[in-house]
Amino acid sequence: MRSLKKMGDGRLSSFKFFWSTHKWVGIIIAVVVLNFAVTGFLLLIKKQVAWIQPPENRGIAVNTFGVTFDDVLSACQSDPTLAVQTWEDVDRLDVRPGKGILKVRTANRWEAQIDLSTGEVLQVAYRRSDMIESIHDGSIVADWVRDWVLPAAAVSLMFLVFSGLWLWLEPAYRRAQRRRRSA
Repeated sequence: MRSLKKMGDGRLSSFKFFWSTHKWVGIIIAVVVLNFAVTGFLLLIKKQVAWIQPPENRGIAVNTFGVTFDDVLSACQSDPTLAVQTWEDVDRLDVRPGKGILKVRTANRWEAQIDLSTGEVLQVAYRRSDMIESIHDGSIVADWVRDWVLPAAAVSLMFLVFSGLWLWLEPAYRRAQRRRRSA
């Protein structure tokens, strides 16, 4: 990195300081912003793209609950793709009574859609949206990335806004002063 020009008394000019800092923070934060943009876009279109999130099916009857939790576990155990042996292998259940289905998300990111009235497995598919979300919020690396790095990235973005304003306004202010002096 080139050395910054110093003022006559050895201090850095605020413009030079903000110029250099703005440049390096911008380069570093660009990676984070690119990650947000790409994964955010994928999350926005997840309902329209079956590769990201499996489309929802409809059960035979809506607002009807004819299955028990034991039926749900048995249905999940019947499909080897899900790799479900016990409830420990299930990440979450998502009940959609209006569509007559129950979604079972497994710890290995597979999803089964089960008919709420019959207990029949309607669909088994890989669910990438949860992985994309963990990339988006940084938790795929570690929880501390989500808790510490992303807030630091937010502060860095605010710094870029304010330093960018300074880099734009300070020269304009100097030009206006020079014009007033010469007039």
